[in-house]
Amino acid sequence: MKTPSQTNAIDFDSAKLQRLGFGQQSPLLERPLSLAQLRQQLSMQLQTSLEPQRILGIFYREIQRMVPLDALSYQHNSCDLRLEFGERGHHSVSYSLSHEGEHLGELVFRRNRRFDEQEQGNLESLLAALLYPMRNALLYRTATQSALRDPLTDIGNRIAMDQTLLRETELSRRHLQPLSLLMLDIDHFKRINDSYGHGVGDDMLKAVAASIKHQLRNVDMVFRYGGEEFLILLSNTTRESAAMVGERLRFAIEAEHYLAEGNSIELTVSLGCSTLQPGESADSLLRRADSALYVAKREGRNRLAMAG
Repeated sequence: MKTPSQTNAIDFDSAKLQRLGFGQQSPLLERPLSLAQLRQQLSMQLQTSLEPQRILGIFYREIQRMVPLDALSYQHNSCDLRLEFGERGHHSVSYSLSHEGEHLGELVFRRNRRFDEQEQGNLESLLAALLYPMRNALLYRTATQSALRDPLTDIGNRIAMDQTLLRETELSRRHLQPLSLLMLDIDHFKRINDSYGHGVGDDMLKAVAASIKHQLRNVDMVFRYGGEEFLILLSNTTRESAAMVGERLRFAIEAEHYLAEGNSIELTVSLGCSTLQPGESADSLLRRADSALYVAKREGRNRLAMAG
């Protein structure tokens, strides 16, 4: 559960709902006159947001004015999106959402008593109000995620890195948990580009990014810092544990077999590691990792150096 913030904020989605007359009603006590009326109200409310969680939350709340539920779950694998509302029930009906051949995810309604035919018919009718808002929300989510990803390696880009580093630094201070960074650089990468061309260089960058991701936990985050440099953010990770991760990455990348035009290419990496100190800023943490990387390269490359 998030700690309440002291910052004053305006929830524009809620404000819009209130302007439309939906802000103060109690949906479970005030039932609509008809299915058509509820569909019309849903169509208006669901267009007030581009956040899938907000849209489905409104949908889950409002359709219970017609069909009582214990839970609703939604999943869209290709968008890496899974949302759940309420508690699980013994009986369920599920639907695959689509619009003009475009898959919009899987929706499951659950409760502890069976759904009769009329209730299923009502659910299917109300689902029609959900399709366009969910399609728009998914398109917006895809566009937003694309803006934060490096198109070559499909990992976070510099913008995503800056945002995540600030957030994780604040969380680390708030919860008194360690936070470590690894700055990784491919050794002599210019030689690969000069010898084999930038196409092969791009393949090497993608292979290294994939190798890094394969060695990390799900909670760890990797970003392309620029050129042949990568940044790995290790939440709740001490200095000693981060050093172990760094060495594991170094050995794994060196052990890979890289081929270009039938020739084997040997790749090694150098790493710099820093761990957040009390009162330290995100910029300082990043600078110390970068300085440690410079030491590793100066001392012969293919090694890990720890920031002081």
